[in-house]
Amino acid sequence: MENQRNLLLAVVLCGLLILGWDAGMNYFYPQPDKPAQTAPVANGTALGPATATPVAGAADIGGAAPAARPVDLARSLVAAERVKIAAPRLAGSINPVGARIDDVTLTDYRETVNDGSGPVRLFAPEGTDAQHFAEFGFLIDGMRATGLNTVWQASGGPLAPGKPVTLSHTTAGGHALSIRFNIDENYLLSVEQTVANTGEGGAVVQPFALVNRTSRNASPSQWIAHSGPIGGFADTVNYDYNYDDVEETGRATGEGQVDWIGFTDIYWLSALVPQEGAQTTGEFRSLGNSLFRADVIYQPVTVAAGQSATRTTRLYAGAKESVVLDAYQDSGISQFGLAISWGWFRWFEKPMLALLRILNDFAGNFGVAIILLTLIVRGLMFPIAQKQFASMAGMKAVQPKMKAIQERYKDDKQKQQQEIMALYKKEGVNPLAGCLPLLIQIPIFFALYKVLILAIEMRHEKFLYIADLSSPDPAKILNLFGLLPFDPPGFLGIGILAVLLGVTMWLTFKMNPTAMDPIQQQIFNIMPWILMFVMAPFAAGLLIYWVTSNVLTLAQQSYLYSRHPQLKAQAEKDKADQDRAKPRDA
Repeated sequence: MENQRNLLLAVVLCGLLILGWDAGMNYFYPQPDKPAQTAPVANGTALGPATATPVAGAADIGGAAPAARPVDLARSLVAAERVKIAAPRLAGSINPVGARIDDVTLTDYRETVNDGSGPVRLFAPEGTDAQHFAEFGFLIDGMRATGLNTVWQASGGPLAPGKPVTLSHTTAGGHALSIRFNIDENYLLSVEQTVANTGEGGAVVQPFALVNRTSRNASPSQWIAHSGPIGGFADTVNYDYNYDDVEETGRATGEGQVDWIGFTDIYWLSALVPQEGAQTTGEFRSLGNSLFRADVIYQPVTVAAGQSATRTTRLYAGAKESVVLDAYQDSGISQFGLAISWGWFRWFEKPMLALLRILNDFAGNFGVAIILLTLIVRGLMFPIAQKQFASMAGMKAVQPKMKAIQERYKDDKQKQQQEIMALYKKEGVNPLAGCLPLLIQIPIFFALYKVLILAIEMRHEKFLYIADLSSPDPAKILNLFGLLPFDPPGFLGIGILAVLLGVTMWLTFKMNPTAMDPIQQQIFNIMPWILMFVMAPFAAGLLIYWVTSNVLTLAQQSYLYSRHPQLKAQAEKDKADQDRAKPRDA
């Protein structure tokens, strides 16, 4: 009866684990809300009109502007004066009214897994549902000299590598302003802001740049993957703030000189990189109505009559590709590769991603690459597994001697432990050897999990019937593999891979040579099916790794049993003994 009560308690606790896990997953990994299609978005420029406007200080470019009516995306992009962007990996346009880059799509990435899906839109004009843009302007003598209604004259274009675009404007005070845009082969724009003082007296000038976006279409921030305000400050990267933090305080900034500042989603990044060596201020601001701004404002410089001053700010607007970000870091942007929030294990995760890329180049598919990675990992661990089985065989051999020591020193526990340790040393066995493969697998498993979540290389990668390896298995049993028009929630969304995980893990437990008491045996019988529910919402690529690892474990155990037949014989004897003991325990 005691065993039955313990088993019932174990089942209840496992059920609570499933429900608690699903609630925890929804808390830590919330699904992003679909952006509203008709909801109005406030005007978030926060920079006031084009005429000179007093500001609170020399390094302030204004507060929130009044709300505006929602803007239709297609209608806002048909203006004839827009200058096209036709770079290898970016497309869109520059709006010369306000000197804004507010139309950017990423030509290498689709919005959805559907073949007919359009490219990912990163930047969209002010007032649209997906408002997200960069703006460049000037403060002169502490006043706004340019703003959202400033009309700039454009020359050059379309913007492409080696084909710059220049915007020009002359203020009423006689200052000739110009903004020159250059773009490279990837996602980085260099923006030169120049003031030529054609007036009679000196002028105190401050160029500024900003990124403005709504949080309504932002990916959720998770403990494993930061999303929201991000920046490099004094050679460190700040992940401390999310949108709610900035909204609560009104503004936030990191400590030290600004290396770069902007906003990140799981896969996309928009960030400003101020001129190296120039003194700047940079901070995040909440503008209300789910609108936020990251800005870079240069320290004042006095430009004498007939003189000019230039500041160059770089704008990154694109995908968070590890290789590209690391290349920019190597070229001088401090810690730019950490715009991907790898965490403490990045020294292990990045080599794993590099190996997966190599395997993908070889196999032509990331699903196959994950299987090949599993083969490599298990192959490297095979010598350890051999030692594990040899140690277990040794442990079986010394069991009679251990029992003799325990009986001899049953009243002296300290002496008993000393003698047992001496026995282990004499016989060359290690009771902890069985834990080593598991301990090695834990960082591999966690690193692969983060790679699948963070690496854009995994986004929309297909394998057999799976359309996206970074998403859960789409073939779910409860909706008859998609035939029924609903999506099972959370842990109920059990797919083919989750079932294979449970089956293969159950088989590995059945082959385990370690003798267990009845309660332990029952828990081990239940655990694979608990994990089937727990792992169902995880990325399909992670389940492919685990299922493949279980299959290889079965093959490995079968082989090692043939090398150590005494283990298999002992395991069968232990099982028979347990079966005979069950009626007496009931």
